[in-house]
Amino acid sequence: MENKTILLSAPYLLPYKDRFLPIFKHYGCEVIVADVNERLSEKEILRYAGKFDGTVCGDDRYTPDIIKLCAPRLKVISKWGTGIDSIDKTAAEKFGIQVFRSINAFTVPVSDSVMGYILAFARLQPWLDEKMKSGAWEKLPGRALSECTLGVIGVGYIGKEVLRKAHAFSMKLLATDIVAPPQDFVDRYGVQMVSLYELLQTADFISVNCDLNPTSYHLLNDQAFVKVKPGAVVINTARGPIIEEPALNCALQEKRLGGAALDVFEVEPLPLDSPLLKMKNVMLAPHNSNSSPLAWEKVHWNTILNLLDGLRIPHPDFDDLQNKYMQV
Repeated sequence: MENKTILLSAPYLLPYKDRFLPIFKHYGCEVIVADVNERLSEKEILRYAGKFDGTVCGDDRYTPDIIKLCAPRLKVISKWGTGIDSIDKTAAEKFGIQVFRSINAFTVPVSDSVMGYILAFARLQPWLDEKMKSGAWEKLPGRALSECTLGVIGVGYIGKEVLRKAHAFSMKLLATDIVAPPQDFVDRYGVQMVSLYELLQTADFISVNCDLNPTSYHLLNDQAFVKVKPGAVVINTARGPIIEEPALNCALQEKRLGGAALDVFEVEPLPLDSPLLKMKNVMLAPHNSNSSPLAWEKVHWNTILNLLDGLRIPHPDFDDLQNKYMQV
């Protein structure tokens, strides 16, 4: 079988490339290692157009124009991770390019992150710590989670896990989704399915856990933030553009919101002139809520497996190689 050329640009896998390059070579794949900071732009992908048969990528911008220029040689886009909103699937299908991802890859670490943020804001540990270290002995009014209402936007794998974990803390649970979750799940965990606006008006904590798509783009905007319960905290571990950041900034500055915890942003990395960086009632992270050695390792291997499947490269010994070289 003729060797295939692979463009490797997944930021989470690149630091470990020396461990995986022999695996690609084992399956007859020559690898182009991209110089990437967070993700490849359209212009950056253009440098490699027509030179690779498949890619292991992160949130690279595979727009219709770029896909057209990479075809017909490009056959497979194997996304490292779950979200594929940066890839135009319609254009990929038009040019016969397969798109793969790892579904349900980060449910545990992301849901843990959401609960961490909820606990931090309810119990005020970061702010108590800050005051103590500044020399102030000042008691702040925290809340028990059983006194709080959680609203989850998007009841997929992660949304369900957030609700399960919040149920263990005896929180009142609200959720909204354009696709109704199984009724047995709703009944088991006492979830009340409501409209988005009812959720915004009622929830003390609002967790964004939906996919980014045309129906969720800027879902939380000026009109939405007018509806929020005063003092509510918004948590976004999904995708940045689900929240319209200028509207969020305004709601925080006008104290309609009590705070925000953000792991994702409309522009990543977050620009250094962002007002969010100066707000004391905001917790920020660099798109890191998926952090988990075990989850990352599983996604490394699954992304490579998806690539081999898409390129129809035989791999009868893949499980043996994975068992031999997998690090957890």
